Amino acid sequence: MTRVVLTAVQVVVVVAVAPLLVGVMRQVRARLEGRAGAGIGQPWRDLRKLLRRPAASPAGTGWAFRIAPLVLVGTSLVLAAVVPLLTTASPLDPAADLFAVVGLLALGTVTLALAALDTGTAFGGMGASREITVLALVEPTILVAVFALSARVGSTNLAAIVTATQHDPLRVASPASLLAAAALAIVVVAETGRLPVDNPATHLELTMIHEAMVLEYAGPDLALVELAAAMRLTILLGLLGSLFAPWGIAGSAVVGLPLALIAFAGKVTALGAGLGAGEVFIAKLRLFRVPELLAGSFVLALLAVASSFFLA
Repeated sequence: MTRVVLTAVQVVVVVAVAPLLVGVMRQVRARLEGRAGAGIGQPWRDLRKLLRRPAASPAGTGWAFRIAPLVLVGTSLVLAAVVPLLTTASPLDPAADLFAVVGLLALGTVTLALAALDTGTAFGGMGASREITVLALVEPTILVAVFALSARVGSTNLAAIVTATQHDPLRVASPASLLAAAALAIVVVAETGRLPVDNPATHLELTMIHEAMVLEYAGPDLALVELAAAMRLTILLGLLGSLFAPWGIAGSAVVGLPLALIAFAGKVTALGAGLGAGEVFIAKLRLFRVPELLAGSFVLALLAVASSFFLA
């Protein structure tokens, strides 16, 4: 029962914090650009406004378009339950395998790409094609980078990797960890559609990737898509913090939950603010340059694997 409570709290925290994290990133970016900004609570206000509007489905769309927001949110909720963010004692711990987590990420992305194709629009097809291209380059890098961390642990279970790092903090300073951290940082940016891979603040047809797939959504469906995107950003940044700075994560005791909440909020806010600040000083890459960037991250992941075996 304790594990169930801890996992339920973790899911609720991710849902509540995700829009606020997006608000923090927008506010940091606005301040650095000399603007006042709308405040960190604006994403929640936007979601509330969307939920009050009627849903709309383009003519000719089928089941793929209608179920995509639900599948996207559902996979995000499962990820929030299995990834060790606040606790490593989830009842779904056997499912917190590296391959299962990557599969859930891919399932949400592929479902949204199918929904974009289902609309039959030029923008939807363009965005789906670009998103699947990025997915094909990102997912292997995640697998290889985390595998480099799991080599010394002997398990691909994320909770086991985090627990081993807690017991041996010097593991974070190893060449394998540093290379894996650099590779994962790049793929997190690509997976969440941030600069320089994608720009979530633009609707220019020559540059958008994620936004091109959701142009036909409105009302509650769009709210679910936006919430899921914010949750995936929070989960991936939280996973990055858990793998390379696991201090503060609670075990199976409820008494450690307040400290875990503070640590999680601090790590995710720091990473989000750093990402938002970095976006002010970089420009979006040309589309044909994105595979080069992601190929570089894959090379870093391969070097991390080699380091984990030869420099052990």
